[in-house]
Amino acid sequence: MDKFRMIFQYFQSSSESVMNGICLILAVATVKIYSSFDFNCPCLPRYNALYGLGLMFTPPLALFLCGLIANRQSVVLIEEWRRPMGRRKKDPGIVKYMCSSVLQRALAAPMVWILLTLLDGKCFICAFSSSVDPEKFADFANMTASDVQLFLTKVPCKEDALVRDNPARKAVSRYLRCLSQAIGWSIMLMLIVMAFLARSLQPCFDQTLLVQRRYWSNYVDLEQKLFDETCCEHARDFAHKCVLHFFDSMRSEMKARGLAAPQRDGVPPWETGLETEGQEGEAGKKDLLRGIANQEQVNQLLTTWYRSKPPLDITQAIQPPLGEWGGSLSHRGPSSPPATRCSQHTDV
Repeated sequence: MDKFRMIFQYFQSSSESVMNGICLILAVATVKIYSSFDFNCPCLPRYNALYGLGLMFTPPLALFLCGLIANRQSVVLIEEWRRPMGRRKKDPGIVKYMCSSVLQRALAAPMVWILLTLLDGKCFICAFSSSVDPEKFADFANMTASDVQLFLTKVPCKEDALVRDNPARKAVSRYLRCLSQAIGWSIMLMLIVMAFLARSLQPCFDQTLLVQRRYWSNYVDLEQKLFDETCCEHARDFAHKCVLHFFDSMRSEMKARGLAAPQRDGVPPWETGLETEGQEGEAGKKDLLRGIANQEQVNQLLTTWYRSKPPLDITQAIQPPLGEWGGSLSHRGPSSPPATRCSQHTDV
């Protein structure tokens, strides 16, 4: 299960190559799904259009939502848009850039589905067969209005006895298929022209703003990822300390009941574990939970991070009052000089 979670987190990274790979996978999956789908029009009045248009636009909506779910930046975008101002100002340009990036990738698979349905023509024929003007075809001259409407409804079902081997059905079907393919090719040409213009005209504008927005968009995403990873690390350490504190507090009760474990060299086993932990902590990184002793302090830290994100300035250390933060989650020890370490806010 951990391997699948790691793979999913990897595909949710902000790397452009990975996200483009996800878009390609969704597009290929769209082609496979459509090619394996067995289309059967109901050939009933008032249901043909509903079924044909529903099949043309409902799966793209599902694929669009899947594209948003697979893109990590969609969640980061909403968080950046809705977060309080705090100590860090919000740049609408970053939100617009992230929104454009998310929408471009999420719309890839839905556009592939719509183009496939239009080029294939089956959904278009099913949806609009009843709306064809019968005056364009000479074969309907000797039919009543009700017969014409029933005939047009049965056009998508070529095996039906009413329209089987009927030249009128073939003419209507060929007309609608050509119209569907013309619309599909027109949309594809329009998308290619828009992409060409966007790519060719982009160097004509000032690139400084684009580079800045791309940089801060990646920064917001990476900052959120590092914050989540650091929170997991702190949660693990805090849980470890709580468990050790529980067993240490049970020492007197265990002794009173005569359940104390045998000692080694006069030192109880739980104290040995605590000493070993302290030695490892001194040999490795500093204590990650200085001053944090209960759940309320941790909640206060997380609330402060959300409501008042630190300014993007690490030239000087920011030392908030202890009463506001209730402790520090800094990875670094207090002996480090301010000029060589980041703010305690940004270490969370």
